[in-house]
Amino acid sequence: MTLAGGNWSPARFQRHCNAHLEDDFPGCAGLFTRLTGGWADGLKKWAVRTVLRWKFRDDQPKTHHDPRIAAAVAMVPLASDFDPASLATPRVPLALVTAQQDRWLPPHWHGGRVLKACTSCEHLANLPAAGHGAMLSPLPPGLTGSVGDLLNDRPGFDRKLLPELDRKVAAFFTRHLPAPTGSSP
Repeated sequence: MTLAGGNWSPARFQRHCNAHLEDDFPGCAGLFTRLTGGWADGLKKWAVRTVLRWKFRDDQPKTHHDPRIAAAVAMVPLASDFDPASLATPRVPLALVTAQQDRWLPPHWHGGRVLKACTSCEHLANLPAAGHGAMLSPLPPGLTGSVGDLLNDRPGFDRKLLPELDRKVAAFFTRHLPAPTGSSP
């Protein structure tokens, strides 16, 4: 999304996590730890907030422009560190794929925020039964613990729909990327 024109900052990420740590804990803490409802949850939240204060202070907006980028697709993106206004009108066509059962990056804090801000973005797919790892194909077998909880397929998700999603992504790029030089129409 940075290459599509979005700007982000570490401090924006910190502010989001300070305000929504329990609701977006995996997005803020990563695979370091998870909340279990046990006695140590308070210590885990303190540790994550301490790391956020130490490592995510920089409020300077980060952006990058690469003239070679003519279109972008973001699948189940992290977006809590982005300024939504910077994604309102991306500099290149931007499409998104969201997974409604994403436990790592819940769409209402991430991809859904981008779609709300970006009226020109194309929503290629909203996968109601998909989790964060749905776009990984094939998904590594035997994932357990936090990684398994965040990446394994959710009940009801059918990987047979992924070829159609791949076709939609390819069609998006076909519509928005220039034909290679020297190719015939």
